[in-house]
Order: sequence, then C-alpha cells, then structure tokens
Amino acid sequence: MNTLNKLIPFDLAHGVITKARSGGKTIVQCHGTFDLIHPGHIVHFEEAKALGDILVVTITDENNVNKGPGRPFFNDQLRAQSISALSFVDFVVLIPFPSAVEAIECIRPDIYCKGLEYKNDENDVTGNILDDRSTVENLGGQISYVGSVVFSSTRLLNNHFSTQTQPTKQFCREVAKAYGNDGFREAVESFRNLNVLVVGDIIFDRYTNVSVQGLTSKNRILSTRFISDDLQAGGALAVVRHLKEFASNIKLVSILGNESWVDDEVRKYIGPDEDHILRVPNFTSIIKQRFVEPKIRSGHSGLHHNELSKLFSVNYIDQQQPIEKIQQIVIKRIGEQIKDADLVLVMDFGHGVMEPLVREFVQENAKFLALNCQTNSNNYGFNLINNNYIRADSFSLDQTEISLALGKREMNFEMELEALRENLKSKYAWLTRGGDETIGAHKSKESVHCPSFESNVVDPIGAGDAFCSIASMAAAKGLPLKLSTFMAQLAGAQAVKIIGNSESISKSRLLKSAEAMLNF
Repeated sequence: MNTLNKLIPFDLAHGVITKARSGGKTIVQCHGTFDLIHPGHIVHFEEAKALGDILVVTITDENNVNKGPGRPFFNDQLRAQSISALSFVDFVVLIPFPSAVEAIECIRPDIYCKGLEYKNDENDVTGNILDDRSTVENLGGQISYVGSVVFSSTRLLNNHFSTQTQPTKQFCREVAKAYGNDGFREAVESFRNLNVLVVGDIIFDRYTNVSVQGLTSKNRILSTRFISDDLQAGGALAVVRHLKEFASNIKLVSILGNESWVDDEVRKYIGPDEDHILRVPNFTSIIKQRFVEPKIRSGHSGLHHNELSKLFSVNYIDQQQPIEKIQQIVIKRIGEQIKDADLVLVMDFGHGVMEPLVREFVQENAKFLALNCQTNSNNYGFNLINNNYIRADSFSLDQTEISLALGKREMNFEMELEALRENLKSKYAWLTRGGDETIGAHKSKESVHCPSFESNVVDPIGAGDAFCSIASMAAAKGLPLKLSTFMAQLAGAQAVKIIGNSESISKSRLLKSAEAMLNF
C-alpha cells in the first residue's frame, strides 16, 4: 500500500477500518507516542502484525503527548510518516486525545497490543492501562503483550537529542541520580494523607474570547467580535482544585457575596463538607474579566492555541475591606478547622480575606504555615509579604513581589531570598523568575537553581498558584529541597499550557512527565 494511503484522519478512521474488517479479517491495534522509532518498536509492530491480518497504529498527536516539556521531539507528520513507511503497518491514525480510550473506541480492535512492561499494572503511573483494558474487553477484544526487544525512546532522546536545554538536563540528571522515578513517585504519593486547610481569596476568572477586527474608523477604538465567555475558578479555589488531585482531605475558608450564581460555581469543585466559605451580603464576589484573542496556528491534527493575546481586563471587586465583625467570623471558621490541619496554605491576593486579625490568628495557630502573598494591579505596592507577615514555614513569590518587598530593582536574588527566609523564620522559600529559573532556599542553607522547563507558554495565569500548591505540600512533608523544587516546577510547566484556570493540574500527567524527564 502507498505510504500516503496508510494515513487516515481520525474522523474517517472508524469507517475505513470497519470496511477493511469485512471478510472476517482480524484487526490488531498498537497505540503510543512513537517519538523516535527504534528496533524495539520494529519488533513490537512485527509481533503485533503476526497476531492478525491488519495492523493499525494509532499515535497520540503532539497537543496531547504527556511526556513533559520538549516532547514530542518529532512532530505529527514525521512520526506518522516514519511508521507508515514500515511494510507491515497497514494504517496510521493520529489521535487528538491524551489517553488511548478514544483510539480504541475508534478502531475497535480484535487484539490490542501493549508492551510486555505493561503486564504489571503498577508500571503505568497514569493508571490508564486499566481503562484501556476495560474498553477493549467491553468492545469484545482482548489485550496481548508483545515486544521481546525493549528500548526506551525517552532515554535515547534524553541522552542524545536536544529535548531540553543543557542546564535543564543537568538538573534532571541530578534529581534522577539522587531520587529516581520511584523516589519521585513515592514522594508524590505521600501527599495523599495530608490534611490541608486553604485560607484566602476566591477569584473567578472570566475569559471573554474575541476576534480582533481592527480599529473603528471614527474614534480609533479597538473593534472586536465576541466569540464566547468562559468562567473559571481561580485564586484559592483554583489551589483547592490542584490539591484535590493529590490529597484527600482539603478544607477551604474564604469570603464570597450572595450572588445567585455563586453557589452553583463553588459546588462544581468542592462539596458542602469542604466548604467553610462565609457568604457576606454586601461583599462582591470577585470576578477578573480578561478580553483575550487566542493565537491560532495550524497543526497536523487540526487547529490549536498558542499563547493568548490579552487585550483588556475589568475587575469586579470591592475597594473597602471587611469590617472587624466579618474578620471575627472568618477567624472562628478557621479555628474550627486549623487544629486538624497538617498544612495551612494561605493564598493572600489582598482582596479582603487576609486582614490583620485573620493574619495574626493564622500565624499564631497553624502547625505548618505555607504562604503565597501576591501582587496584582489592585494591590500593587501594598500587599507585601514582609509588611504583612512575620512567620511562614514556607513561602513562594515571584520577581516583582520580592522587588517590591525589598524596594530594589537589581539584587542578588539568591542572597535576598535567603535573607527573607531568615526574617520569616521559614524552612523553605522559593522565588520563581518566569522563563528564567526558580531559586529555592532551605533552613539548612542549601540553595538550588532550577531552570525553566517549558518555553511554549499558552497562558502564564495560574502557574504560580500551581507551583505553590505542590511546593507547599512538599515542604509540609519535609521533602528535600531539590526534589521539592523539581516537582513544583513540573506543576508550573503543566499550568502554563492551560488557558487560565480552565483545568487543574493533573497528578497522572505530573507523574508521567517526571517519568520521562528522569529517564537517563
């Protein structure tokens, strides 16, 4: 068969394979990323083809590959063409989904082939093999394990290709040597039994998607065409969503207004037993509305987004702060939960929850206090970590926040972070510097410099919250600084690929990314 004729679009694949099945032919399916074709793949495909009549290879498209930053190394077209060139492969289909379930449902194989390493379910950190098996069996097929010759595309790419910058590779090698993938996975699993209390401002992010048409002829005003609105859970509620991927017992104390839509939005993410949010009649539930234009580029598997172009924002927010009576009610709700909390994570956006009385109570009563005191357009220059707090067991902040706190534009970041850590009597401290690096400091005087993992940014909003969520749990567990920084940086790298807070970070994606990046 001509190589070009082997490539079939996902939306046509089911019909094509159904037709090919006529006459009682056996359909065999292999599925994966297949980033770098090597002898192990060749044997895998040959052994799979020997089990039936028609071999269909389905490939995860580049938008859904879950092997960490820099992957796949080869794009959709090159990977599909490489496999199509193999004589024993009959059809190749790019799959626009992150898991194999949709690929299996599309092809409906008689035999679905996985590598021998997947005979042990525990070897799959995502847990997806269980879904794969049940899908195959529900469709009347069976799983067969093949591949008598095993190589690792990821190990070959990590060691011999420029999947990451040299500083990033070196940092990952050091983590791999000290802890390995098993040590990383064990550390992440240790978060499961943490009791976490989140205190802070809930923010709803409204993304208004528009298409820019140009300037009006009379007033030279930017003219746009409305496409859609998307309301997302941000602020402390976004952090709760991240934490729930890893820990089973999360509580939230915050303040919201009594708007009719609020309860329905909150219930999408937390249940009544987790909700200790105070509803205040005269308080405006915070909405930060951003008018954005997605940058669209064409991909081999369709259209997808690059970094958003943010045009304008409008904040729905109160200027006056809650009165002392409200603060006392918030303190009472915190007091009811704080004694059982292994970790109290304060998300202070300066929007009314973390007022002086509340800050004082939390600092006095938290067993382990993790702090994120943020700067934004509403509190610029006023919500400073060293002005508002005298204690934090761990904290994270960005370059703008440390510059404002210290009143300096230029500084030795490592030295100033260490000084701030000492002033706050912290065990851990992190300074995130966007696409440059993250600096970590520890009470042992150890410091680390972790390079940025992800250069292909879709939206940086929420990346700091994702970093803080993982870093705080790692700190509460007393994990080593380098390991803690690596896992939090991975969370941030995952978050910048997500539009705003439309999704939480995924534990399975974090584990899979680490597995790939630590494979040397």
